[in-house]
Amino acid sequence: MTTLIARHAQHEAGSPTVELTDVTVRYNGTLALDNVSFQLARGEQVAVVGPNGAGKSTLFKVIAGVLHPARGEVKVYGHGPGGHICIAYVPQRSQVDWTFPVNVADVVMMGRIGQLGLLRRPRRRDWDYVHRCLEVVGMAGLAERQIGELSGGQQQRVFIARALAQQAELMLMDEPLTGLDVTSQGDIFRIFEELRQREVTVMVATHDLNLAAERFDRLMLLNHRLLGIGQPDEVFTPERLMQAYGGHMRLVETSEGVMALSDTCCGEGRQPV
Repeated sequence: MTTLIARHAQHEAGSPTVELTDVTVRYNGTLALDNVSFQLARGEQVAVVGPNGAGKSTLFKVIAGVLHPARGEVKVYGHGPGGHICIAYVPQRSQVDWTFPVNVADVVMMGRIGQLGLLRRPRRRDWDYVHRCLEVVGMAGLAERQIGELSGGQQQRVFIARALAQQAELMLMDEPLTGLDVTSQGDIFRIFEELRQREVTVMVATHDLNLAAERFDRLMLLNHRLLGIGQPDEVFTPERLMQAYGGHMRLVETSEGVMALSDTCCGEGRQPV
């Protein structure tokens, strides 16, 4: 793996990477998040699971500063999320317009805007940095390829490269594994190990409960309220799973424990890269 130059952000020493206190969010009077509180440490990798419409995307947007809570407080490294350029938000692939006429290197360069400022043109060192980021995710050979020509796994790697170019210290990824084959998922998790070495905190929304339990440091079970956060045996109890999924999930007793079946993921709306 290529070593990237570390960014020394001005953060409050000793503060959690993310800290939510009693956060409530409403959309047009509808409750999206209800009194959510938790903390994440530097370098932690956490899976966020829950049914469709549970507030997972809303949670990420609140942490990124895109949405503002009706009540409660959000802090990133001890301060409000507004103005942080260390936060990278990776939306669902279904929400991205892959026909947008831009190539891989240009997408990754978008991550440098926070470092450059809107009015400054990229310099040679910025393009060098972009290509080092593409090397990290194994996409250097496709720098000139149009993003619409990429496979789903390649598209996800491009977005991770963009976050690296941004020098993100907190990465919020909304359903990055959906629709990827086992090989592509393995590629993403190998990149996650690189992020762990760089002490990048990662939050991933996923509908795959088994994958969440196997591959992440901690789990968050969300259905508007935070129903549990911790290790799989602490969070994935039959009672909590029924609270989260109700009649949309069937719990099956197996020799390995309780297996949760059903619940599919979906996304709607599209936005430019």
